[in-house]
Amino acid sequence: MSHRGTLTEDLTRVDLTDPSAFLHPGMEDFWRRARTEQPVYLHPATERGTAFWVVSRYADVMAVLQDSEHFSSKPGNMMSSLHKPGGDPAAGKILALTDAPRHNAMRSILLKAFSPRTRKAVTDKLQQRVDQLIGSAMAKGTFDFAKEVAEAIPMGMICDLLGFPSQDHQYLLDLSQKALSTDEDGLTAEDIWLSRNELLIYCQEIIEARRENPQDDLISAMATSEINGVPMTDDEVVVNCYGFILAGDHTSRLAMIGAVHAFSRYPDQWRALKEGRVQISSAIEEILRWTTPAMHTGRTAKAEVTIGGRTIREGDHVILWNSSANRDEDVFPNPQVFDLARTPNKHLSFGAGSHFCFGSYLARAEITAVLKTLCATVDRIELAGDPKPLLSTFLSGYSSLPVSFVTDESVVTDESAAFVTGESAAQ
Repeated sequence: MSHRGTLTEDLTRVDLTDPSAFLHPGMEDFWRRARTEQPVYLHPATERGTAFWVVSRYADVMAVLQDSEHFSSKPGNMMSSLHKPGGDPAAGKILALTDAPRHNAMRSILLKAFSPRTRKAVTDKLQQRVDQLIGSAMAKGTFDFAKEVAEAIPMGMICDLLGFPSQDHQYLLDLSQKALSTDEDGLTAEDIWLSRNELLIYCQEIIEARRENPQDDLISAMATSEINGVPMTDDEVVVNCYGFILAGDHTSRLAMIGAVHAFSRYPDQWRALKEGRVQISSAIEEILRWTTPAMHTGRTAKAEVTIGGRTIREGDHVILWNSSANRDEDVFPNPQVFDLARTPNKHLSFGAGSHFCFGSYLARAEITAVLKTLCATVDRIELAGDPKPLLSTFLSGYSSLPVSFVTDESVVTDESAAFVTGESAAQ
């Protein structure tokens, strides 16, 4: 298959299992053609795995997400895990990879633990953390927003929610980044495997401590709860902690990085937000649609079913492309326009149906905190270097974003300094 040069007339020649395909400048045109010409088509097998169905249109993606009768999440929900022999090892144990009725019971336990008091406790810390991170970064003048700000925000919040000690947050951030390593990071398969196992071992140690001394956190809730009268096993609690750490990191982190990048490209939209002509709540939804950090979601057919006029057979893998659905012209007028006032904006960045993202509240809270701080302290957002896009078939966004945040105060300070040195008189 090929994706180099101009995109071919045959859509099936674009290899969606190759991460470099998603850096091709013509991918937007590819998805537009797919939605129009072949909204559901069979992607040929590659050296990376078996054939799978590509679903690109909003209506079809939504139909699959809401159809738990014909489609299962249990074998895996990512293209890479579905290609593995035997599927995902966490199948049936982790919330994201369970089907009803167990999924419903597990989700109910977690929602009860995620009480208003718990949410308030973690969100109270959030704004303070965001203010400190952005303030420290701005003091440097030019900085990498992705690495110096965005990386620390979601991990700090999910660790607070799970009940991990604050002194371990950086250690866990490092491990999670290696565990979710992309092809660009230069890590070996062994490096990634070791990081994932180290993360699991850490979670196991915390679980043992919580069984003996429960706290007001998610780990304690899982470690002390039962499903149909049977306690959750250590293995189940461990893999769910692992899943929360990884899932809780990428959506909000990549969305806030993408937002800052978009503000630098579309200063009119930034001014509308800063000046209050657009509400933060509206801006957040457009940021999530625009960035779509998780490009796809995977399902496996449990029975023969028809989607978009194509017959999906039992056992077939189906990859739902949120990144295409969130640009569907039938749902989003002028989808290539970054419009913070867009309404309605029923994007699929958090999925839909029974597997709608459990942490959507947290992600929105994190992005809200960042936008509040930026609106209060920053006048202009300028790129200070080339952004570095991720090389991935699953995540979309930037791993590096050099920027300068210009403030009104900094302008005054510069003018004052010029006056003191006599430069203003010389002008």
